[in-house]
Amino acid sequence: MILLVMIYFYLTSVPHTFDMTELARGNAVFDYRMICWFALFIGFAIKVPIFPFHTWLPDAHVEAPTAISVILAGILLKMGTYGLLRVNYTILPDVTFSLSQFLAVFGMVNIIYGALCAMAQKDLKRLVAYSSISHMGYVILGISSFTDEGVSGGVLQMFNHGIITAMLFLLVGVLYDRARHREIDGFGGIASVAPNYAVVAFLAFFAALGLPGLNSFISEALVLLGAFQKHRLITALSATGVIITAAYCLWTLQRIFLGKLNERYAALPDMNLRETISLVPLGLLVVILGVYPHPVLNVIKPTVRFINSLVLGASP
Repeated sequence: MILLVMIYFYLTSVPHTFDMTELARGNAVFDYRMICWFALFIGFAIKVPIFPFHTWLPDAHVEAPTAISVILAGILLKMGTYGLLRVNYTILPDVTFSLSQFLAVFGMVNIIYGALCAMAQKDLKRLVAYSSISHMGYVILGISSFTDEGVSGGVLQMFNHGIITAMLFLLVGVLYDRARHREIDGFGGIASVAPNYAVVAFLAFFAALGLPGLNSFISEALVLLGAFQKHRLITALSATGVIITAAYCLWTLQRIFLGKLNERYAALPDMNLRETISLVPLGLLVVILGVYPHPVLNVIKPTVRFINSLVLGASP
């Protein structure tokens, strides 16, 4: 669908071009703008993924090796939201403006539905996969607001989510390499035998639940502040996702790391040097961007303001 719309843009632009900056100038008049927008939206929604196009993601993560899960969650999911901002917002800004509430509802559903599904999982990797669906909902909600805070928060959430899910999938891989399974209820008390692993895991899960002082808190707070200016009820309902996320993150930590040690894992090795080198830099980014996010926000802001000006300038 994305390809067909791109070909249509090429054939109807004068002179014919695939240059997105030229297409965004508004020199070409496209018929069927609403159809084009929805075709692009569905294509990018599958990539994000946005409910109800999300069903491929948990299965893909469960079947994929750790490295592929890290690339998929850390980088490739963002191609969907990048596409929405880069193509839908800049080339079809008038349609985008008219569908802001439509986008906000999908963001809300992603946040709440993804978090509830994550809470129901028994497989640790599937839980992290559903948490990705929930966290990408904040991006959709933020970019639907057309405010500097909301869109900046959404773009920052793309970056932060990449760091956090990369950590979480690496942590799942570390545990699977030792135990050869990912059943959450099959562990228990392993913080006592793998303290270094437990510290990094607690940091990653605390970041995922949006703990103040860690990077996800900044982006989610900006999203909610920005979206509340435009979609008050939807944002208030979306904020309940924060509670559900905290519930499943803390419940997961309690079942795996705390309580009585499962005797099967009394000799469970702690993280080795290779695993530590992979995880510690990501953990440092989580803390640094949680305390001082301005280096990333300063890069984001000019583009966000430009995209907002295009969309708001196309409003009736």
